[in-house]
Amino acid sequence: LRNIKNRFYSDYLSYTHPVLNQERVQALEIWLKTTNTKIIQVNGQRKYGGPPEVWDGPTPGSRCEVFISQIPRDVYEDLLIPLFSSVGPLWEFRLMMNFSGQNRGFAYAKYGSSAVATEAIRLLHGHMLEPGFCLSVRRSTEKRHLCIGDLPAATRQEDLLQVLRRLADGVERVSLKAGPDIDGVTAIVAFSSHHTAAMAKKMLVEAFKKQFSLNISIKWQSTVKLSPDEALPPRKPSKGLLLSPPRPPRYSLKSPQPSVLPPRMAHPPCVPPGFSRAVGGPTAAEHRHPPCSSAFSPGNVVFPASPVMLLRKMCEANGAGQPLYEMHYSHAGPDGFLYLTYTVYIPGTIMPLKGLVTVLPGPSATTMMEEAQQATAQQVLQRLYNNQFTL
Repeated sequence: LRNIKNRFYSDYLSYTHPVLNQERVQALEIWLKTTNTKIIQVNGQRKYGGPPEVWDGPTPGSRCEVFISQIPRDVYEDLLIPLFSSVGPLWEFRLMMNFSGQNRGFAYAKYGSSAVATEAIRLLHGHMLEPGFCLSVRRSTEKRHLCIGDLPAATRQEDLLQVLRRLADGVERVSLKAGPDIDGVTAIVAFSSHHTAAMAKKMLVEAFKKQFSLNISIKWQSTVKLSPDEALPPRKPSKGLLLSPPRPPRYSLKSPQPSVLPPRMAHPPCVPPGFSRAVGGPTAAEHRHPPCSSAFSPGNVVFPASPVMLLRKMCEANGAGQPLYEMHYSHAGPDGFLYLTYTVYIPGTIMPLKGLVTVLPGPSATTMMEEAQQATAQQVLQRLYNNQFTL
């Protein structure tokens, strides 16, 4: 595995090295050392602060962040952070990075107050960082609300809130809307940050489809008036959702076929009984396993730590040995993702499993290899789920 990691990282460096401005990279490294500034790379972006180690200002509220675009691709934090700190102390600075080690041309700077952010826009919009490159600085949208549509008409606010908090991070509150022009029920969901809202927007459609066979729609909600105690207005029945008889459970794994999951993992995720009834699933009385606590604390349900862990437990439960992963760097795409080919050997199976996964560049070869293995295990599990092969 160590040799695979070394080959992978060598290929990665040989691909990215020629396109970097080494003088700018060295200047950044020197600045980081001399100023003792700490930046970390997370999910395709390099982040400073959030808050920094020494911060005596207020916690940023709304309208405290600015969006910076038209940044030269070989300009880094050693020039950008001092420039935007000249307006006022930075609470956070995020520079978007691509696979080559260059920036993606835009960044976000967050200040302690909206007044300082306004001053940054006034002073730095149009600032010429180098000949031919004038920065664009404007207010960051920082959307924190999602509009989830096409929910069943019987959906209850408290049940949906519990479901969303099980599926996504940062869910603060939910408000339901219904009316003559709305098909079913629409929910406005408030999140703790733009980041948590964006992550939820990416995964909730697939999560609802897998767990409830429910095709929901999700979009950003720009103008929001949320009231936690808001009562639903009278609504008309929506396309028979309330009138149709209960359907069999649709979020279990290939029911009624035997589950390939280990015994302690074979149960579907806990769902409030009211929401189960709303989507046509089983009520609490139909559960054969112990009912779940309404608190939904992690101790109430057994979840695998990762796709790699789940695949290993599945292999053990079916009498196979531990899967072996072989990863090879293929290429880097224009979207900034790294493409890797994989071969997974599972003892007891006739043919190895092969495929392609994508990951974002990470701070080290080990980190990227771990992410690639998780993505690989997820694909293998999906193929098991779809009965494309058996253990």
